[in-house]
Amino acid sequence: MASAPIPPVASAPVPSPVAPPMSEASRIVNTFIAPSKTFTDLRRSAAWWGPWILISIFSIAFIFTMGKQIGFEQISKNQIERSSRQAEQFDRLSPDQQATRLRASAKFFNVFAYMSPVLILFFTLISTTALWATFKVGVGADTTFGQAYAISIYAGLPGIIGAILGIVSLFAGVNPEGFDVNNPVATNLAYFLDPDTTNKFARGMASSLDVLIVWTIVLTGIGYACTSKVKRSTAIMIVAGWYLLYKLMTSALATVS
Repeated sequence: MASAPIPPVASAPVPSPVAPPMSEASRIVNTFIAPSKTFTDLRRSAAWWGPWILISIFSIAFIFTMGKQIGFEQISKNQIERSSRQAEQFDRLSPDQQATRLRASAKFFNVFAYMSPVLILFFTLISTTALWATFKVGVGADTTFGQAYAISIYAGLPGIIGAILGIVSLFAGVNPEGFDVNNPVATNLAYFLDPDTTNKFARGMASSLDVLIVWTIVLTGIGYACTSKVKRSTAIMIVAGWYLLYKLMTSALATVS
């Protein structure tokens, strides 16, 4: 008697390989060369202390170099001269009053500048809150706030390159009277525009065409795309839209100073 055929047994599915956890050093390196790996790993751990420490170190190094090569009093004087209203008020003061104001302004600038590690955390909190709320409400992203905060910190790593370029240019010999602390290196169009003849709004908007800022915007968009189901192009457009709104507001405010 013929035996009944034995039905084929389905083979068990082979589980897809799980990517090993990345170290903070690997995350930082991959932010520059393979950002998707870094931001995908944020779904496992949203730790951000590594890039924050690195950014803080380079920020303080740049500030220290400015103090040595330019001087905070000269930086304060340059800022006053770039504001017609402040320059007019400053010129009315006696030489002693001008010196006192410059010393006070330089001291404030010095303290404020060296608080940059804390300020980085504070301003990142503000920008992250706006972006995260937009992604959650606008496109239903499932990125957690902790992941969003880590995305912002990691996406800020290109700023290290700006700090390095700034330090190099300061040691190369920058005219102290022409130094602009808000635009210290030639990474954007506004750097090449004469602040005395260019409209302040136009110059402010020109500063948005910055290589490092565009890099940061793209990285931030990639970060949200990797931690949620949002398309990469949509995520980048949302981040770019917020930055454009910010530049429009700050450039408009600059025209009344």
